[in-house]
Amino acid sequence: MSLFTSFRYLVALHREKHFGRAADACHITQPALSNAIRALEEEFGTAIVKRGRAFESFTPEGELIFISAQRMLHEQELLQQTLKGHSEQPVGALTLGAVPSAEPIAARFAGHLHALYPGLKLTVRSMSSPEIEAGLEELSVDIGLGYSDRIKSRPAKLAVMNQYTERYFLLRRASNPTKSGLRIADRPTSWNIASRLPLCLLTPEMHNRTIVDASFKKIGVCVQPAIQTNSILTLGLTVLAGEMYSILPGALVSVLRGYSELEAVPLVDPDVLTPIGFMFVKSDRPSNAMRVTLALANDPEWLTQAMAHVGLLEPRQ
Repeated sequence: MSLFTSFRYLVALHREKHFGRAADACHITQPALSNAIRALEEEFGTAIVKRGRAFESFTPEGELIFISAQRMLHEQELLQQTLKGHSEQPVGALTLGAVPSAEPIAARFAGHLHALYPGLKLTVRSMSSPEIEAGLEELSVDIGLGYSDRIKSRPAKLAVMNQYTERYFLLRRASNPTKSGLRIADRPTSWNIASRLPLCLLTPEMHNRTIVDASFKKIGVCVQPAIQTNSILTLGLTVLAGEMYSILPGALVSVLRGYSELEAVPLVDPDVLTPIGFMFVKSDRPSNAMRVTLALANDPEWLTQAMAHVGLLEPRQ
């Protein structure tokens, strides 16, 4: 077994935090993965994994080996892209991490990118903001789509390319459903009115929930939601199922356009506008895959298409 293959198993274990799931991700048996990790421990003369009845964590030495393994795999990928492809039609792997509220836009972006460059092997992962930021620094994520304001507090090596502005809506059942699908109400409603309704919101560890809570705090309200979930799908389905309301950004509202039973109402007082952008590690020699990815992210036609699926972008006049 090559050292690079063992390193890939190590990276999978770091990502999955579970021997069985890591083995499944690598399409091997769990004993084969465990043997590969033990072989690495023998190679480097140190324990990599803290072992109990199940996976616990990496040892400090294991974390150092993981960081070096990630860098070596990254360099190998750059070399393979250079050798196998060319600048006009790059080949190779690229991982895009997206916060849940931006997943619809990330999916559209990945579809456009693959249509232009079919030689790319794209992986799109749903990730929290901290997971994206850590993944970028560890080189396990090539580019992330998320809350660009967070990058201001991160190391200077991370760059951002703004894509659109997230606007928030109150999702409710429509009083007069139409055949044309979900309707965006002409008249907005206030965050204060929304605070009095039975709400289904994301769980507190999600950055989107932090934004929603901060918006209520601006008007002096602390909201206790009737339902909390870490599932974007659940936010919409609870409103469909009963007397429940939710608060969604425009990109998620766009996904629900086919549901005539629903209505999205722009939220105002305050107007909450959150910038969403692509985040990536600055490099003086980006891979061909990253070069074309960033070019598409900055393409006016793509930006126009992205903005068409995120609802109202500007505060009311």
